[in-house]
Amino acid sequence: MSKKISLTVVFVSMCVLSSFLLSCGSTSSRPSGLLYVLTQGINGAGNNISSFSLDLSSGSLSLLNDTTNTCSTSNSCGLPLDIVLDPTAAVAFVLNQGVPASSVAPTIYAYSINSDGSLGATPSSAAATLTLGDTPVAMTRDAAGQYLFVIDVGADPSAANCQYQPQNNLPNIQCASVSVFSMQSGSPTLTPVSGSPFPLGRVPSAVSALTFPVPNGNPPPPACPASTSSEEFLYITFNSDPALHNDSTLSTYCIDSSGAPHDITPNVPYNTQTDPISVLAVDTNPVGQPTSGGIFVYVGSQPTASGALGVFKQDTTTSLLVPVVGNTTPATGQNPIRLIVDPTNNFLYVACQQSNQIFGYRINTAAGTLAALNPPYQPTGSGPVSMAMHPSTNSSGEFLYTSNNAADSISVFSVSTTSGAMSSQAPVIAPAAPSGMAAR
Repeated sequence: MSKKISLTVVFVSMCVLSSFLLSCGSTSSRPSGLLYVLTQGINGAGNNISSFSLDLSSGSLSLLNDTTNTCSTSNSCGLPLDIVLDPTAAVAFVLNQGVPASSVAPTIYAYSINSDGSLGATPSSAAATLTLGDTPVAMTRDAAGQYLFVIDVGADPSAANCQYQPQNNLPNIQCASVSVFSMQSGSPTLTPVSGSPFPLGRVPSAVSALTFPVPNGNPPPPACPASTSSEEFLYITFNSDPALHNDSTLSTYCIDSSGAPHDITPNVPYNTQTDPISVLAVDTNPVGQPTSGGIFVYVGSQPTASGALGVFKQDTTTSLLVPVVGNTTPATGQNPIRLIVDPTNNFLYVACQQSNQIFGYRINTAAGTLAALNPPYQPTGSGPVSMAMHPSTNSSGEFLYTSNNAADSISVFSVSTTSGAMSSQAPVIAPAAPSGMAAR
């Protein structure tokens, strides 16, 4: 009898000891908190998705599964870049870069989310396939989960699509563009909208989507008449453009009822600081008070040795952007590659890839200006490339995560709901080269 008890104690102890790596048993219901992290592997070999359950009292992570592959044939779809969850957290979409040298086009794979929060089996085929030769950069969706947007930089575009000739004697391949797919909450199906992909004529670097109410009496842009009381916009930054186009710009696109984007100011894009690499649109209007705050667009750039943040306000009457005058935002860290806002839209966080930092700012919800938090930043692991945030349902606060691509780790921060201040926790070891991430 004593031997059986000893074996039982040893088993239970081993299960508890390994709980931070792998769940010892399945649960009958989905955990309240979930984190999904793409991993690119050593030299791009080992492209998987790691699923973690998230402790809402501490922010700590427990690995559910790390063997789900990012395409049907292991390591054959190129680097996984981005992951997006549908609004119900029933489906996860993964964007793969493709392998042009092997005639593999970029793809989007759709995964069902199991009852325990882990991802279902890798589908036998992609939910969507992009144009062979294109290089996708980022993916986002609208708040309602009606459309999924992908920007890509293309290769040497044709004169018909982008208004300038191919260079270096390379073949004409689909130009830099934005692809738009219709989607439905809870469904893995993606359907290209009519006309997709839509040529941009410039090389995009980042994208953000925002839907906000149309104030009474203010007409929507003529190109995008609103069929409801809300209007949807895309905000895209551009850099590294050919000589015939302006570098370092931001453009606003309204989305019509078919899902097609329309550049509101096609001939006069908004100038940003040099080398914009991230963008985020934020609506600071409180629920039920559509004119108490504002619509603000934040752009992360790398003009010098230090990074910088630009701020624009959107005029809800004309939908045009206006640079925020008097913004005294301190210089942020180097290579501000990703922006994220907390669930209250009061605090902005910036992941800085080259300086291995995450900066935090309080948003003036009426003016859009930013004030550095105290302390202004926290260190991360080497090479943070993505962020995800989860709002806790208790008084512990919120939790912020960064995927540190060069450190094979995930940084964990507790965030105060009142001050926005970040408190660093012990990092979590991740499979090699983590990249895109999403929390729920």
